[in-house]
Amino acid sequence: MAREMYSYTLTILEKVSFDLDLFVNELNKATKRLLPHEVGELQLWLNRFVFMHPHLEPARKLITS
Repeated sequence: MAREMYSYTLTILEKVSFDLDLFVNELNKATKRLLPHEVGELQLWLNRFVFMHPHLEPARKLITS
């Protein structure tokens, strides 16, 4: 079940990536509902995703380890 939540989270984040505010909102939700190791994976995904979508750079600060 947890892996499904991670996949669902990535889908949602990709769909709302056109708007920084929506993206940040969904990212905040994700950090609360995912397991700790999944948040680490999400951080790695976010780094790659922001590289391709530079307008989302401010969101990168939300997940720091």
